[in-house]
Amino acid sequence: MRGLLCWLVLLFLLQPWESQLQLAGPRCHTGPLDLVFVIDSSRSVRPFEFETMRQFLVGLLRGLNVGPNATRVGVIQYSSQVQSVFPLRAFSRREDMERAIRDLVPLAQGTMTGLAIQYAMNVAFSVAEGARPPEERVPRVAVIVTDGRPQDRVAEVAAQARARGIEIYAVGVQRADVGSLRAMASPPLDEHVFLVESFDLIQEFGLQFQSRLCAIDLCAEGTHGCEHHCVNSPGSYFCRCQVGFVLQQDQRSCRAIDYCSFGNHSCQHECVSTSGGPRCHCREGHDLQPDGRSCQVRDLCNGVDHGCEFQCVSEGLSYRCLCPEGRQLQADGKSCDRCREGHVDLVLLVDGSKSVRPQNFELVKRFVNQIVDFLDVSPEGTRVGLVQFSSRVRTEFPLGRYGTAAEVKQAVLAVEYMERGTMTGLALRHMVEHSFSEAQGARPRALNVPRVGLVFTDGRSQDDISVWAARAKEEGIVMYAVGVGKAVEAELREIASEPAELHVSYAPDFGTMTPLLQNLRGSICPEEGISAGTELRSPCECESLVEFQGRTLGALESLTLNLAQLTARLEHLENQLANQK
Repeated sequence: MRGLLCWLVLLFLLQPWESQLQLAGPRCHTGPLDLVFVIDSSRSVRPFEFETMRQFLVGLLRGLNVGPNATRVGVIQYSSQVQSVFPLRAFSRREDMERAIRDLVPLAQGTMTGLAIQYAMNVAFSVAEGARPPEERVPRVAVIVTDGRPQDRVAEVAAQARARGIEIYAVGVQRADVGSLRAMASPPLDEHVFLVESFDLIQEFGLQFQSRLCAIDLCAEGTHGCEHHCVNSPGSYFCRCQVGFVLQQDQRSCRAIDYCSFGNHSCQHECVSTSGGPRCHCREGHDLQPDGRSCQVRDLCNGVDHGCEFQCVSEGLSYRCLCPEGRQLQADGKSCDRCREGHVDLVLLVDGSKSVRPQNFELVKRFVNQIVDFLDVSPEGTRVGLVQFSSRVRTEFPLGRYGTAAEVKQAVLAVEYMERGTMTGLALRHMVEHSFSEAQGARPRALNVPRVGLVFTDGRSQDDISVWAARAKEEGIVMYAVGVGKAVEAELREIASEPAELHVSYAPDFGTMTPLLQNLRGSICPEEGISAGTELRSPCECESLVEFQGRTLGALESLTLNLAQLTARLEHLENQLANQK
């Protein structure tokens, strides 16, 4: 009971120390700071003395501005070995630190102070343990509290710690060796070495140490008058402006820095001052370039949904649509006129062999749709069918299935790539026997609607093409051949109608097919024929026969006139030859 009473009296006496340290000054501001306490818990430190040291630490903590961005605190104790009570990264709340200190159990062995300093230098103040990186220049402070003479060397290791930027306070109690304290502490020694007669008086060091770390937060008083930021300094304060502002002569107000007035911004159009420095700005209709200074006229065609059917051209703050040569821009300013000079039944034979490859097959489908764009697709106008061939032949859609260009283009995009071989002859046979049949949507021959076949291939055929290429032309089908890459010119000419120069087209690769469109348009769209608004009539009607007879007689008269002119020309040439002899 007597022992218990002594402990109660001791705790009662110690309590004011905590309160006294806690109330050391109004609005005590500490930080940012990395603070590590190195506590001697050797057997020479008696239990009640260790309890006094524990209360001293708790009271000192209460006077610090503890937090991740302010003061971080770590505690290690040592005797013959070193033990981390808690590292700098462990706690951000003062209450958690106090709980860990109150649970501290002394080691009660030897006094290896040098070993403890080495641990603090290499471990406790490492970034891994929670110390701020050196580049942040956060002060590192070690407080060593000991009551005796070290049993190992301290001078050399303490010098290494100080060389690494650790400020060392050495606090000796009772039997502490003054020479060792001075060997450990940072200069000036009169500010970093403390010697007290007993643990009961250790609070005196606490008050002096706290006064060194703490400063009255004059900025918190709210009377500083700084427009932007108030910064505390020992016994005073000063004003600081935000980035991009400069402090005025009154040392309180701030003015935005006019970076553009320096004249070194190099902006092509306009300079705008911002908090981060000068920024170049372009006039309306222009875009700032990657160099951050020059400006370029904005390409509106890439930035807006222009809706141009063929080509968009930027012109300053606006843009306009263009059509290919031979086609006129419509009243909507976006679309181009269609092939309306006559009706056509057009069957496209597309090579889907393995050599084409999937990505190029998509380019072929896009090319086909560009052909469809200049056709007047309708049941009464141009009808379009599509056949794909490889080692076999597949009708993707016949002539009579779709009545609008939009439907045809959608169907083309849905076509799936076949791969495998290249049986062009088989495809030509399929076209002649099936694709231009009335069952597939072709109009009767009696209506004189031109039948056009267009073969698209990228290589040599694996079967004979001569028989069915000739048969197609015998059937009155006007044949066109488009070759890409390794297509064989002799085969293209054999497939195409005469003259080959007008019916054969070639591109070196799939990415250069677009220029072929204009040639195909001028060939596929007949210059003469049944106009888009003419009603198709039966050839057996009397009016149709009379009209046919009139056109035939007119053609014969024209041929007779041409023959007479040709005869006269030959006679003239013969006379010239005779005169030369």
